[in-house]
Amino acid sequence: MRASNRFKIDENLPGDLANLLEGAGHDATTVSRQGLGGAADRDVIAACLQEGRVFVTLDLDFADIRHYPPKEHAGLIVLRLGRQDKATVTDVFERLLNMLTGESVEGRLWIVEEDRVRIRE
Repeated sequence: MRASNRFKIDENLPGDLANLLEGAGHDATTVSRQGLGGAADRDVIAACLQEGRVFVTLDLDFADIRHYPPKEHAGLIVLRLGRQDKATVTDVFERLLNMLTGESVEGRLWIVEEDRVRIRE
């Protein structure tokens, strides 16, 4: 099993995802908990960089490797889901937790869909 990661959950996702990560042995917080709700993307990603946290979001802007090169980050996980209701997001994320024990996120972009995960270096 890999060492635990540090995560920051975007405000566009259920805060419960942080609890799921913590239950799996990871260090997790949310944008809202840290008082970054409504902050500009550059400020949120700067906080992630400073803290060495993997950023988890629904914001597809973070999947643009020209603006957010994966190697410059602790990791980026972008959920690209057809349905973004809490139940669907939570279900997909619970399945993703299994991958986190065997795959490194560091310096990578994970694009997570309902039925697959694409990993870009």
